[in-house]
Amino acid sequence: MRVILVADNASTRFGGEAFIPFNYFRLLRSRNIDVRLVVHARNRSELVERFPEDLDRLHFVEDTEFHKTLFRLGQLLPQRLAEATTGLLIHLTTQFVQRRIVRDLVRKFDIDVVHQPIPVSPKAPSQMFGVEASVVMGPLNGGMKYPPAFQKEQGRLATVAMALGRAIAVFFNLIIPGKRFAQLILVANRRTRDALPWGIKGRVVELVENGVDLSIWQRKPIDTWSGSAIRLIFVGRLIDWKALEIVIESMRRASHQIAVSFEVIGDGPMRETWQDLVRKLGLGSAVRFSGFLSQRECAQRLQEADVLVLPSLFECGGAVVLEAMSVGLPVIATAWGGPLDYLDETCGILIEPASREAMVAGFSDAIIKLGSSAPLRARMGQAGYDRVRQHFDWERKIDQVLMLYASLART
Repeated sequence: MRVILVADNASTRFGGEAFIPFNYFRLLRSRNIDVRLVVHARNRSELVERFPEDLDRLHFVEDTEFHKTLFRLGQLLPQRLAEATTGLLIHLTTQFVQRRIVRDLVRKFDIDVVHQPIPVSPKAPSQMFGVEASVVMGPLNGGMKYPPAFQKEQGRLATVAMALGRAIAVFFNLIIPGKRFAQLILVANRRTRDALPWGIKGRVVELVENGVDLSIWQRKPIDTWSGSAIRLIFVGRLIDWKALEIVIESMRRASHQIAVSFEVIGDGPMRETWQDLVRKLGLGSAVRFSGFLSQRECAQRLQEADVLVLPSLFECGGAVVLEAMSVGLPVIATAWGGPLDYLDETCGILIEPASREAMVAGFSDAIIKLGSSAPLRARMGQAGYDRVRQHFDWERKIDQVLMLYASLART
């Protein structure tokens, strides 16, 4: 089996989707699969450092002045508008070069499968067509909307940006037929299947988007469970739709009944706003903003915590939920989007996004419930750990992907 992985990024340093192709390459090489990786040059330093014996398998798209100009323009725009405009153009220009590289590699090395795992958006156009090999895309995960009760809070600019992005994506998918011509498209759930572009010709198969590297996200020792104060933790980008203010306000309510602390790991444009809210509510001594940390540092901090909180209103995936479960933490999360794919009542408490007040009350009640019972936290943590090992281990995911590759090679 000869495979090419193609992605804008494959990295442990960039966060988000970049972990996915990085793990595919790492694990496929660990099984001696003949796999090559085609990514942007911004990934070069890390990949060369991590895979010194596979340098001939790494292929890079160099940065250009056009890329740099688009990036600088995007810095001047609101994030969602930048993603829908300059970000999309950067992606398409990178893929234009990648397609040429992929076609050359297919001919030179008689490649069987070209796999494009990211971007996970079902609407993002792809130029991986006509490459003279079977094409796999995904697992994709998207088709998200804000919960009905929060759609007005999304803001007019964000609403316009999302509508513009989807309209542009529809147009580009008509003229750039990568997704329509792919032999196999993997989707994380039915929501994503329904959001695929019109005219898909290949097979569509459901497969979970995220996995967990159990060598990094290891089970916390059972004797570290706190019997008194509950230690909450959040890991993620500090952007508006993560809705961290809900947990901060819930924490103030809960602190009247139990001792509680909160560590926030991550960075982003909302950090200062949420730090101001913490000071305004008089929670400064109980809340710590730790900034961006590496994967291994995050894993260590999760082992020192009691409960992961994820109040996101627009979470397609939520790999951090699986990482917390693999460490043995129960999770309190919004019953919307990605967390619904991962959690059930045995390992987490899902809060319906019926309204802002309802969510604050729901998170507060859940914090008090888990904070009042170390045995309950331990039971839920064990259930989450078992669930991850059964359904979300990266090694199991690679087993499934290899079987799908083989099915294409036989057709």
